[in-house]
Amino acid sequence: MPNFNYKITIVIYMVIMSIIGFASMGIDKKRAINKKWRTPEKTLFIIAFLGGAAGSVLGMRIFRHKTKHMKFVILMPLFLVLQIAALLFICIMY
Repeated sequence: MPNFNYKITIVIYMVIMSIIGFASMGIDKKRAINKKWRTPEKTLFIIAFLGGAAGSVLGMRIFRHKTKHMKFVILMPLFLVLQIAALLFICIMY
């Protein structure tokens, strides 16, 4: 049985979730401009909370999306800080 490296798996998971978070911000911004159906805010928060905070924060900055909504301005970076802390804890402690 091959040696399973869970640290690499966690990092890959977070990268994939960040790509999804970034894309979801870009897609929602484009839909907002075109006055089309929007991604629910709850969905954007769930994606960020489940590991996509880095991409979501980057998407907020690059697409200038949700930057005037205080709950996004506060919670998205908070999720990012918590995810970085958790990742560091996992990588250092185990």
